[in-house]
Amino acid sequence: MNRSKLLGFALGPLGSAAVGFVTLPMLAWFFSAEDIGRIAMLQVATNFAVILFTFGLDQSYAREYHESADKPALLKAAVLPGLVALGAMVAGMLVAKPGLLSEALFAADDGVLSVVAAASILATFVSRFLSVILRMEEKGFAFSMSQVLPKLLFLVLVAAYALAVPRRTFLMLLAAYTVSIVAVMFAYAWNTRHAWVPALSARLERARLRQLVAFGFPLIFGGVASWALMAMDRVFLRQMSTLTELGVFSVAASIAAAAGIVSSIFSTVWAPTVYRWAAEGDAQAKIDAVTDHLLAAVVLIFVATGLLSWVLAWLLPSTYDRVQYLVAAGLTPPLLYALSECAAVGISLARRSMYSMLASFLAAALNIAGNYLLVPRFGAGGAAISTAVSFLLFLVVRTEFSCRVWRPVPRLRLYVATTAVTATSVAFVLFGEGHRALFLMIWGGLGLMALVWFRSSIALAAQAGAKAMQGMRLRMAGWPPGLRRNGVQ
Repeated sequence: MNRSKLLGFALGPLGSAAVGFVTLPMLAWFFSAEDIGRIAMLQVATNFAVILFTFGLDQSYAREYHESADKPALLKAAVLPGLVALGAMVAGMLVAKPGLLSEALFAADDGVLSVVAAASILATFVSRFLSVILRMEEKGFAFSMSQVLPKLLFLVLVAAYALAVPRRTFLMLLAAYTVSIVAVMFAYAWNTRHAWVPALSARLERARLRQLVAFGFPLIFGGVASWALMAMDRVFLRQMSTLTELGVFSVAASIAAAAGIVSSIFSTVWAPTVYRWAAEGDAQAKIDAVTDHLLAAVVLIFVATGLLSWVLAWLLPSTYDRVQYLVAAGLTPPLLYALSECAAVGISLARRSMYSMLASFLAAALNIAGNYLLVPRFGAGGAAISTAVSFLLFLVVRTEFSCRVWRPVPRLRLYVATTAVTATSVAFVLFGEGHRALFLMIWGGLGLMALVWFRSSIALAAQAGAKAMQGMRLRMAGWPPGLRRNGVQ
């Protein structure tokens, strides 16, 4: 993937994070924690429905895309089974009891809420397949704009509520969220019309469908395990705590999800790059170097978050005061997952994907047990602790499996550093309130250790930054004099 395509795909996570940074405080100030918790439950249910009802055929479509001569027929075979099954299930629920879906998700028996939630789930399902088309065609800019523009629409709707509506209700928030999701679907549909319009009249071949199902169906189990690892905190908060606790946790997780930029961009680049290295026969040393550099970035992000988390108390209402102590633990899902993608890449290189699935199951089991024990006592804090420890286990187990099926990798520094930041994050959840000065010293101490331990990675990043600045100056030197005077100096 060349630099321009990489930039195109990177614009989506970067732009979404920037819009989210503005949207989240606005939501916190103008809607209740209970309403934000309800939206979080819709996201959990939507992710589960998409994982389950795609039947793994989205990944089958990606696997067969470049080898298929009839791509419209391939798309129809991949989309139709899940769309029919999900549509039938949603319609059956709405007919049997109109308020069933809203009661399960929002603790409110309301048929209108159920219909709006169902529209959001179905639109997200369709968007999953349409987004795969853009990714396979490497249309990074279209992919990114289809992500960012609907989030801008959601921001505009929330701002309109804040300015013009004195009494804001959950239905208004749900409607704004669903409109943005449906807008995503229409944006994807417009950018992929050349692919799905011919698919409407394509012939559905049973042999092709059986081939796709044979590849994709086993992936459902790994997907459900990954979903359990990611979503059990919210499920247990909904069932064993309050919607307010769920809202507080969701705000902390949303802020921490900004670190998902690292994970998203890294994952986009990593797979094609490492497979090329493996084909060229010089992967091992490069993988070890990248793992070390990524570990340095992860540790420094944890440290910076711990040192600056107090700022959140100034940005959010008093209801969310505890978010500043939860946000560091919330970094573990995106950052430790990205590390595992790098450190455990041997599983993919050895074509032993069953081991990744097993690591997900083990970590998910720990997360379920942890949430069951901790959520009733600590609420949102218990959920954050359970998820943090589970992702640390996921990283360790997945890396050990990679060493078993491929080759041993240097991992002492990996385990020591990630355990240190995870343990500090957990302690911050439990004891941070009332001991701010102590934890500022602890995070600062970890930062000083990181500067020493990862000095080669930091020096390399500084050199890259200096080269980028030098390149910018050289480009500006070629600009007309008027532009140079008004440009960045």
